Amino acid sequence: MTDDTLIPVFDLGGVFVDWNPMYLFRKLFETEEEAAWFHENICTADWNLEFDAGDIYSEGVARLITRFPRYWREIQAYDLRWKETFNGFHQGTIDIHNELIAADIPTFAITNFSWEKWVSCLGDWPFLEKFDGVVVSGLEKLVKPDPRIYRLFCDRYGLSPESCVFVDDNEVNVVSARKFGMKAIHFSSPEALRAELISYGLPLNE
Repeated sequence: MTDDTLIPVFDLGGVFVDWNPMYLFRKLFETEEEAAWFHENICTADWNLEFDAGDIYSEGVARLITRFPRYWREIQAYDLRWKETFNGFHQGTIDIHNELIAADIPTFAITNFSWEKWVSCLGDWPFLEKFDGVVVSGLEKLVKPDPRIYRLFCDRYGLSPESCVFVDDNEVNVVSARKFGMKAIHFSSPEALRAELISYGLPLNE
């Protein structure tokens, strides 16, 4: 590693792991249409973001059940069966991460994640403990694309925005990171990510 080597900063969901609440909802309802309606109207993306911002699962679930009591079983499942919202890992990203570590490149993560659920994944996701530091939105009460979460990251780890390359599957977060001053990559696949990181000078196998 040289002084001008960029520091990779990763998102987790969608980059390292295949996450989609529909994986769970399809098990709870008989048809795709019912599962999609539930996701769009009850357990929505905005509702999930409240946990990423620090809300407690048991409280958030209880509040939503008071609004939609007929769906109490399905809403509660979002907490009790939460790990069924994942469908394995993006092994290509894990391989990239391991190569960076082997090359003595520090790696970090900035993730929109419930602090409760993040802690519960430590034993199941071995790559988490290999990061040099992780900023978890639920602990900080800040969620991407809020630029303050990138500032907090840089201040905490003594890095300048210009020294980092940020990877996220959400284009809005990528645009926000670029405006903050980071290099940024919109993740589409491990293969494309590898090529882009190599183009930024990271020591990866082609």
